[in-house]
This record gives sequence, C-alpha cells and structure tokens, in this order.
Amino acid sequence: MTKIITMLTLFICGLLSAQTQFEQGMTKAFGLWKEGKNTEASALFERIAAAEKTSYLPNYYIALINTTAAFSEKDKTKIDLLLTKAQDALDVELIKDQNNAELYAMQALIYTAWVVADPMTNGMKYSAKVMEAYAKGKAIDPNNPRIVFGEADYQLGGAKWTGVDTKPLCVQVDKAVELFATFKPETPFSPKWGLDRALETQKNCKK
Repeated sequence: MTKIITMLTLFICGLLSAQTQFEQGMTKAFGLWKEGKNTEASALFERIAAAEKTSYLPNYYIALINTTAAFSEKDKTKIDLLLTKAQDALDVELIKDQNNAELYAMQALIYTAWVVADPMTNGMKYSAKVMEAYAKGKAIDPNNPRIVFGEADYQLGGAKWTGVDTKPLCVQVDKAVELFATFKPETPFSPKWGLDRALETQKNCKK
C-alpha cells in the first residue's frame, strides 16, 4: 500500500513539474515575443511543442509569430520562409484536431498574409481559401471573436475592389467587439488577441 501511495505521489509530482515547465516555457516565450525577439520566441515555442504533444498552443504561436512578422516584411523570399514555417506548424495541429476554431482563424490569417504580400498574384489564389477557413471556424464556434472579426475585416479590406456593401460588414465588426468583451480564454495561454485591431476597424467604419 505504501508503495502504491509513493508511486501515485511521484506520478502527481511529475505531472505538476511537467505542467510548471510548460507554463514557465510559455511565459518565457511570450516575454521574448513581447521584446520583439521573434526568432528566439519562435524557436522556444518549437522546443515546447516538441516536448508537449497534447497542447496545440506552442505550434499555434509559432504560426502566429511568423505570420504577423510576414505582414511587415517586404522581402518576398523572407515572406515565403515565414509563411511556410507558419503553415508547417499549423498543419501539425490541424492533422490532430479539425474541431478547433482558433486553428481555422490562424489558417485564414496565413492565407491573408499571402494575399497582402502579393495581391496581384495571390488574390485570386487565396481569397476563396480565406473565406473557406473562416466558414469552417464559424461552423465550429460562431461566437469566436477572431473568426467573426477576421471574416469581416478581410472583406472590408477588399471592398474597394469587390464593391461589396460595407454596412453589414461593419455590423459584424461591432458584433466582434462585443464578443471580445465576453470571450473567456480556456487557459491563461489561449488566444485572446484581436481586440485592438477590431476597435481600430470599428472607428474606420464610423468615419
């Protein structure tokens, strides 16, 4: 009996230690990212992803860091490397789970980055894929603020070319802002980004 209790105690301590290492690693990676050290943050998330197979979050943030970096990059070779890295990380999680709205919001963002990098070449190629990714995410969680805002924002971005009525899209932006206010992330590390951009777009809608 004593042996069983000792084994259980060691097992629980092991779990707590692993959890603490995960949390410490995630916190450190977020700190690096906040300091603008994208490469270092991405590399640390890669190490965490290799050690922690049950959480989608390390690979998700590899995708997010590299995609957001691609939006401000001008060198097409670097953009290609960043977005390929982002897609590879996301694919690992999409293979494991097709029922996570956050992964589809991330997929749509990667496709959007391709469009922004070269609208003439990639607009036709990726626009339908962007909307398809948002549709898949919305089917899973219609109240995810990143899905609701991302879909409306993408269409607003192309409105000057498509001629689409922006009023219904601005209504969706308003809805997204409300959803951000009530959204409860599953864990301290779960995605919660997007409100700043949504508020900025909401202001532009009212001009």
